[in-house]
Amino acid sequence: MNKEITDEQLDFLGITNREYLSAASKRALNWSMDLGNEWFFEYKVEDLKGDLAYEEGVVRRDPSSIIKYEGKFYVWYTKSTGPTDGFAGNIFESKVFPWDRCDIWYATSEDGITWKEEGLAIERGESGSYDDRSVFTPEIMVYDDTYYLTYQVVKSPYTVRVKEHIALAWSNTPHGPWTKSKEPILCTAENGIWKGEEQNRFAVEKKGDFDSHKVHDPCILPYKGKFYLYYKGEQMGEAITFGGRQIRHGVAIADNPKGPYIKSPYNPISNSGHEICVWHYKGGIASLITTDGPEKNTVQWSPDGINFDIKGVIKGAPHAIGLNRTANNEKEPCEILRWGLTHEYMNDDYQYIRRFTTWRMKHHTAKGEASE
Repeated sequence: MNKEITDEQLDFLGITNREYLSAASKRALNWSMDLGNEWFFEYKVEDLKGDLAYEEGVVRRDPSSIIKYEGKFYVWYTKSTGPTDGFAGNIFESKVFPWDRCDIWYATSEDGITWKEEGLAIERGESGSYDDRSVFTPEIMVYDDTYYLTYQVVKSPYTVRVKEHIALAWSNTPHGPWTKSKEPILCTAENGIWKGEEQNRFAVEKKGDFDSHKVHDPCILPYKGKFYLYYKGEQMGEAITFGGRQIRHGVAIADNPKGPYIKSPYNPISNSGHEICVWHYKGGIASLITTDGPEKNTVQWSPDGINFDIKGVIKGAPHAIGLNRTANNEKEPCEILRWGLTHEYMNDDYQYIRRFTTWRMKHHTAKGEASE
């Protein structure tokens, strides 16, 4: 270590002897002394009322961010019906995942708790089109009085080696009608090579880029005069490493909301993660990293939207967060997370949308103990 070690650092960290420092102590002494709790939170999840309450036989999942229009909250989500068969059945007729054979629906609410399902927003395309099997995992962006929905698409048949891409639709109102992009706006890298003809996604001759198999969970943010499309990448021959599943995030950038989107040469921009959850904060972009990889369960921040550092470590987070975009996200780093929507598994077949609430944890006290 080259920087000076202060007595205050040693006292705060409980390090007794500056002459004998373990690897862990050396790492700790390189941390900033401003070890606040503004990036740390705990959470709870509660049921919703109305049409988004659990409904037997129906999948509702992957809520988008929440926006407000004419006094009401709006959310879009993935919807399907019936149980999941997996890949053991007839893939031409069965439903292989809960997000297979889906369309995108939307709902409104006056209080964020009781929701009314308004109907279909984006439906699957005609047979033979790039989105004929499923459209799912939507995210909403409002820019210049235009509403943009970005989402995942799959073309039939849904095999374990199928490539999944990202599409876009736009409208002048949140009620539609929606105009779909004529083709995906972001596709997988094409530099991986499968091994053999068997439907085995782990058998590869060359894995290729971090997003050579699937691009998932899109979210577009206007940023610095451009449009940053954040997404999750899945690699051909996906490995299980010391952090779990080998999942990472990337970004593609465009001058126009409709593209073309060009992948950043710095991709991947995370070592971990699952669903994309990003927001503006202090001139940069914050990101909640969950579920997979060695840096899972962290909140990260980047001054330029590309180079992210860990700012907080959390106990866990709700799945597939739908952020409340009406929040004052500049108030503090996690203000936008104070409430929003998530999905939860009732079982392997059916998921439903719920509401989460978070709070800053300031002190840890035992039962009956006075807090500071």
